[in-house]
Amino acid sequence: MTRRMVLATRNRDKVRELGRMLTGVGIEIVGLDDVAPGSDELHEDEDSFVGNALSKARQAVALTGLPALADDSGLEVDALDGAPGIWSARFAGTHGDYQANNALLLERMSEVPDELRTARFRCVVALVDPESGLERTFEGTCEGVIARAPRGRGGFGYDPLFLLPDRGRTVAELPPAEKDAISHRGRAVRRLIEFLEG
Repeated sequence: MTRRMVLATRNRDKVRELGRMLTGVGIEIVGLDDVAPGSDELHEDEDSFVGNALSKARQAVALTGLPALADDSGLEVDALDGAPGIWSARFAGTHGDYQANNALLLERMSEVPDELRTARFRCVVALVDPESGLERTFEGTCEGVIARAPRGRGGFGYDPLFLLPDRGRTVAELPPAEKDAISHRGRAVRRLIEFLEG
């Protein structure tokens, strides 16, 4: 039996990606626009990925009554003291403006030498089930470096700038299945699946 869960986002890229990762485990993922169109934007005013993920999942439960998953994720750049971090989606000011965010990141990194361009993607997935009262979080990271120019047409967000040295490609140059296998979100979702199947 397939269980329906709402993903606490209006980002169609995230809905598609998590839906793909959860194929075959008995979960149907729907986005907020599918079940609560026209509802207010979710607040992201906590000071950590864990806090934001739990907050968004709780808000989605309140809006829909469905069990909710929420992802809060971002890019942590060592040379920028962990920025943009929880501000990743609105680094350049407008939420979800991938091009502006990437341009600002390249600008801030322009003087940083290759050996100091280390970074990681971090993701926290929160599960909130209104029936059982269960609240859990699952975390994943992916290590890499910031490239000097965008490469690749796949993925979204900072993927064209996030270079995986061991593969010699950015995340945006990976096919979806390969990205899911190594990404921060893929690792967090696999921990979620292990919990659900345990």
